[in-house]
Amino acid sequence: MKLRISTWLQNLGIACSIASLLTLFFRLSEFSWMLRTVYHIPVFFVSIFLVSIVIADDVRNLFKKLFWYEKRKVQRPIWQVGIGFIFFLAQISTVMVFGQELTQPQLGGMPLFLVFAFMNAFILTVIYEEIFYRPVKIKA
Repeated sequence: MKLRISTWLQNLGIACSIASLLTLFFRLSEFSWMLRTVYHIPVFFVSIFLVSIVIADDVRNLFKKLFWYEKRKVQRPIWQVGIGFIFFLAQISTVMVFGQELTQPQLGGMPLFLVFAFMNAFILTVIYEEIFYRPVKIKA
């Protein structure tokens, strides 16, 4: 059961990142229908999010194949980086779509939301690892 919840959380983070980044990208276009919102949620985001949920598992598996995850002797480090990156990108892309007022430059030119997203991603990765990661026992 834990593996299914883990995969579901990863796919949800990937879908949120894809939908947010596409919404942000197309918000800059000249199409007025891209700016339609319901309760401050862009309609384009919702439609792309639903499509992204369908393809998120394929995207996750593609990156596993791209980085030769299954062939590595020690799979843990790239697993941690992958989960942390999903958390980090999901937070940043969500802030860029839903909270652009939080993206003002702070800390000598670095937007403060990047710092908070990095700290949150680190903490979430540690919590996620404690809940879902099961070390592989090597038989000698």
